Amino acid sequence: MHVVLVEPEIPPNTGNIARLCAATNTPLHLVEPLGFRLTDSRLRRAGLDYWHAVTVVRHPDLRSYLESSTREALFFLSKHGVEPHWNACFGPDARLVFGSETRGLPDWVFKEYPDRIWTIRMQSTAVRSLNLSNAVAIVLYEALRQLDRGRL
Repeated sequence: MHVVLVEPEIPPNTGNIARLCAATNTPLHLVEPLGFRLTDSRLRRAGLDYWHAVTVVRHPDLRSYLESSTREALFFLSKHGVEPHWNACFGPDARLVFGSETRGLPDWVFKEYPDRIWTIRMQSTAVRSLNLSNAVAIVLYEALRQLDRGRL
């Protein structure tokens, strides 16, 4: 299982996600450009003192990251997806790919991977989207539940 953040912009979100990855032994992939420096105090504060417990891998861009993954392992999450995330069949090598907080995933992803786009359904139309760190937690724990690792 891997969490992939494409061009994340908000340091506390990435810090919270890093802490989640540390708690679940899940590698965190950061696809550049990042909207902050890894030395940002807000990033460090959100991740608390757990940074030593998470494997962080940086990638220069999304295309180069995707070349290192099989299509079947990719699960792109977007508010523009149609199929709910709980219908996905996650395997142990699943790559949970999330777009940036303000731009989401690049348009070309929807054209090249239309069968790999998933969404988190919301009950209300009053909210445009969920916070990135909340979205990652929802999908990651569903994937772990499917793999019976939910009893961490």
